[in-house]
Amino acid sequence: MSDTRPLAEGPRTAIRRFTPGDADEFTARARQSTALHRPWLFPPTTAGTYAAYAGALIDDPARAGFLVCERDRAGGPGDGAIAGFININNIVAGSFRCGALGYGAFAHAAGRGLMGEGLGLVLDHAFGPLGLHRLEANIQPGNESSIALVRRAGFRLEGYSPDFLHIDGAWRDHERWAITAEMR
Repeated sequence: MSDTRPLAEGPRTAIRRFTPGDADEFTARARQSTALHRPWLFPPTTAGTYAAYAGALIDDPARAGFLVCERDRAGGPGDGAIAGFININNIVAGSFRCGALGYGAFAHAAGRGLMGEGLGLVLDHAFGPLGLHRLEANIQPGNESSIALVRRAGFRLEGYSPDFLHIDGAWRDHERWAITAEMR
């Protein structure tokens, strides 16, 4: 049995690691959220693509994946429904101690503030137990919801990167937002 204990808890959410057992719920929520995610994000929607995606987050020390799960109104564990996900990719240790964020909310949770709380928990974990100093989020300029999320979390806009990532068949421009441990 995979470990589904929370790494951190807030009033309405908890974060925990991905497990192989999350495939059915994660992929169903991703399929239900296609209209919300496109053209920005393409999370796995089948058991096979989830296995590869989650496996990399579980096994690769340069990556850390977190599921943002709902809690009940009394602050208990609730049903643990997955509200979204936040990943730290390209983790570099040593003098750099940096990582790149990727994230997405699922449609049933969008606009409810759950991802904002979950991101705060991930930032605390990244700058605490993970020992990172800096996190970056590269966001397509038209993705207003994503930009609003990082802005509310205290990220600052640092730059613009033309043709930064290949997404949906084309090279896409991105804004670079960042936060450091001192900014928290």
